[in-house]
Amino acid sequence: MSFISMNSIKIVGTNCKEGVMLEQLFTAVFGDSLTLPLWTILLACLITVWLIWEKLKPVAQPQKEVIGVSTELLSSNNTATVSKVTSNGKKLDASKFVRLKLKIFYGTTTGKSKTFAEQLSEEAMRKDYGVELLDLKDYEPEDNLSELTTDTVCVFIVSTYMDGMPSESCSWFCKWLEETSTDFRVEKTLLKNLQFCVFGLGNSLYAEHYNTVGKKLDRQLHSLAARRVMALGLGDEDVVNSKHGGIEEDFKAWRKIFWRQAGPILTGRRTLEPVSLASKGKKEKGKCGVNCKGKEDGGKCSSDEEEDNDDEPLYETSSEEEEDVGAVEGEGGVSQGSGGVVDLEDLGKVMKQMKTAKAKRQEEEVAMSGGGERKEMVTPQLRKALTKQGYKIIGSHSGVKLCRWTKSMLRGRGGCYKHTFYGIESHRCMETTPSLACANKCVFCWRHHTNPVGTEWRWKMDDPELVYSGALENHVNMIKEFKGVPGVLAARFEEGLKPAHCALSLVGEPIMYPEINKFIHLLHQKQISTFLVTNAQFPEAIRNLTPVTQLYVSVDASTKDSLKKIDRPLFKDFWERYIDSLRALSEKGQRTVYRLTLVKAFNTDEIENYAKLVEMGKPDFIEIKGVTYCGDSKASNLTMSNVPWHEEVVKFVQEFANELPDYEIAAEHEHSNCILLAHKKFKINNEWWTWIDYPKFHTLVARYTGSGGQMTFTAEDYMAKTPNWAVFGATEQGFDPKETRYFRKNAKKDIAGC
Repeated sequence: MSFISMNSIKIVGTNCKEGVMLEQLFTAVFGDSLTLPLWTILLACLITVWLIWEKLKPVAQPQKEVIGVSTELLSSNNTATVSKVTSNGKKLDASKFVRLKLKIFYGTTTGKSKTFAEQLSEEAMRKDYGVELLDLKDYEPEDNLSELTTDTVCVFIVSTYMDGMPSESCSWFCKWLEETSTDFRVEKTLLKNLQFCVFGLGNSLYAEHYNTVGKKLDRQLHSLAARRVMALGLGDEDVVNSKHGGIEEDFKAWRKIFWRQAGPILTGRRTLEPVSLASKGKKEKGKCGVNCKGKEDGGKCSSDEEEDNDDEPLYETSSEEEEDVGAVEGEGGVSQGSGGVVDLEDLGKVMKQMKTAKAKRQEEEVAMSGGGERKEMVTPQLRKALTKQGYKIIGSHSGVKLCRWTKSMLRGRGGCYKHTFYGIESHRCMETTPSLACANKCVFCWRHHTNPVGTEWRWKMDDPELVYSGALENHVNMIKEFKGVPGVLAARFEEGLKPAHCALSLVGEPIMYPEINKFIHLLHQKQISTFLVTNAQFPEAIRNLTPVTQLYVSVDASTKDSLKKIDRPLFKDFWERYIDSLRALSEKGQRTVYRLTLVKAFNTDEIENYAKLVEMGKPDFIEIKGVTYCGDSKASNLTMSNVPWHEEVVKFVQEFANELPDYEIAAEHEHSNCILLAHKKFKINNEWWTWIDYPKFHTLVARYTGSGGQMTFTAEDYMAKTPNWAVFGATEQGFDPKETRYFRKNAKKDIAGC
């Protein structure tokens, strides 16, 4: 390359005078000693000219075809309806130009989940997505999760520790989700608009608990109709067993799959089909409700992880059904219709089952007569099933569970119907049972008949002290879990740690427990009121029962045929026992209640017959409640069509009251779909006195016990005035105005409690 001296530059194409002037200029600027390549000078000149041109050039005119997108449309949740309109009237699909929001949730203790969440968030922001990073400890799922719409994709990054428990920060979220997904009172389409995926962190060294939190979270969200964006991702801290050589590499590999599968959804180029509830329980292996390609990426579809299906029976049974062909229901592969008819080809199996059960029963009787030890009511498999449903099992036959209304009133969102009708404090109510066994298989059973059945007590029996202390300890521990939960009132929380009421109506038949009177006495000693519910199959136990605050009898039908159809009792003489139980109820001096559960197409047209049963039992109160749909079950053929509307329940009660001259409608709790009929003796000076004076009751029952039963008392001795808001016809419809009524943001649906 040749260099030139500034003193020797000759300008071609200019006259001598101009060249001399330019030469003098360069010399003055650069000096005599500076030399530059010729191409550098030329390049500098070109750049200078280009910059001047860019600055001076006219502003470009807009294109003739301008695409305009409606702001209203862009804000719509349904991206499929968004369209672009050109100047010539042509419509273009704009869904692929609409970017969905991304919410990234994490629950962490050591910070690993948070770190991964931040990495995903930063990557999303680089891709120009709207991102929100949320710590699950500060998130209120009951209020917010179901409100999410299809314009959002949610990612959950959660850890599992060696004991299989979630991190402390997301324990409340996981507990709420578990209870909601197993609560039959919650609509199974609650999260139908939620689009989600889960990445779990765990350690395969603890194989029994490996990533259990992530797996449960994925399954429970999907069970509430949430839509999976992709299959569950699993990160392994054990480098040896990790698929990619460590948890960081596992997450990095999962992120690549996430952007490949979630990207089209986030940009609106692909939409997820709603989860079909009709196919629930009929999973095809490898499919999770959407076009899941988890297996193609080397992962495992969450739906492939089926629930444990051991052959071990859930419960021990000892009843007369073993000798009754018509009572064998769907066990051991035997098919049976709702009317109790067994298929002919299954008759051999039925006979074999009956012989086996009878022989087993005889062996047990011989063993017990010889001083042998009785079997426990709760088998390991049953314990596992009930624990999964939220029960705390006490000893070998008792249980306790936290009621949704207890949680509701802890947050100041209203109490149950017993608060409206009788003045209990729902946040101080303990729901328990000393016997998980029952003598009925009601079609509306809460537990789909996973509890034991029997017509007599044939199991090992725990002491009443053990049952009482276990129930109280477990209940208080469950209340303690609400400390610091968003919305829980501090004063209510402190009160909740000291139960004042006990609802002996959880599941099973509490009156079957041979030591039921001692158990009730322990409750009364601790100033805890008692509300006991029996299924009217043990008349002698009702007669021998010590006074309780309020004694209920379930009156689910008014004729023998309808009772057999609804309650499906195990006793052969069930109708005679039923009638005798109602007569026994009329002999009790304390408060008594008929509980009627209305099931459309089963018992809503039996008003006259119900009136005859009322004359027989002479209850103080009659509660009429619409049946609650428990979900699909092999044990029941009920559907939502069997659930009456509140207006239908009111109409039934009004017609029923016309047949009962001694009763009037006293109160209602609209949210529970429940109405109270009360005897007119509780209407004093045209005011209702259906509430209970609890301190007065404890004084009376202590006096009764101290006198050996000589100083008895009646229902009128401990009644209290009903507040105006609880009376039927009040604008509050049974909702305590001291509470805060909560409505969903969109549907304006009252969800006070659940």
